[in-house]
Amino acid sequence: MSDQRAYTLTGPDGRSYSSPVKGTWGGHRGNRIYGRMDCPAALRAIAKGVYVKNRVFFVDESTAIVAGYRPCWSCCRDKYQAWKAAKGKDESCRKDL
Repeated sequence: MSDQRAYTLTGPDGRSYSSPVKGTWGGHRGNRIYGRMDCPAALRAIAKGVYVKNRVFFVDESTAIVAGYRPCWSCCRDKYQAWKAAKGKDESCRKDL
């Protein structure tokens, strides 16, 4: 009998895979948001039972970003503000085209 636990993580391509390593970041598949495992907003949603079926996990933050997820406003405000500012710059560049 194996004591090795397998965790289901989301890779940079957005696909799930089995890993012996526990994810360090969580996310919501539908909203494409990632955040800390102790995020107060995510924990409230989980307690209500509305978040669990769309919950995903990432081995690290860079994997979440490459997979197309954005930072959570609640637990990653600095990163969210930087993402929002970069998004605004991208949209203003598109208007010039």
